[in-house]
Amino acid sequence: MSSSANAPTPEAARAIAAMQHWLERAVIGLNLCPFAKAVHVKQQIHYVVYLGDDAQECLALLRAELRDLADADQEVRDTTLLIAPHAWPDFLDFNDFLNQADRVLRKAKLDGVLQIASFHPQFQFADAAPQDIGNYTNRAPFPTLHLLREASIDRAVQAFPNAESIFEKNIETLERLGHAGWDALGLRSTKDSS
Repeated sequence: MSSSANAPTPEAARAIAAMQHWLERAVIGLNLCPFAKAVHVKQQIHYVVYLGDDAQECLALLRAELRDLADADQEVRDTTLLIAPHAWPDFLDFNDFLNQADRVLRKAKLDGVLQIASFHPQFQFADAAPQDIGNYTNRAPFPTLHLLREASIDRAVQAFPNAESIFEKNIETLERLGHAGWDALGLRSTKDSS
């Protein structure tokens, strides 16, 4: 569990702590991702916090983090969370930024080796209303790029029967939980106005 080569600033440390709380309470606690617990327990998640709000600076950091993840020993670093607390408060702007992030991945010739998943406090599926509880499968305290190894995903899918049913199970879990149950987890971001 690392944040950077140097000790994180207090603000970055708070962002990491909030993400770890979300990971433990929602992602692992609700079993939204059955593959998350192992990398969390083994401390194979690398946390990086970008405190700025400039897309080009964040893309440069993303480029470096993609390369670092690809080069790292998988037993030490299996995945990276690039957290941007001050960037893209609007989900649609963040969604547009994801196209640029995917271009960085392709230009680095890491498409097929790594992939980028995303989380945002206001995440909304295209066919869902803003208040739809299903959106919370991808809502995190801050805009976040999740850098994953394709090989890890392949192994996890092989080990988990019916991996394609995870999304449907997550929606069912959240519908049972409801907004009140989600709120009780203590995960709402100050940016989450829904």
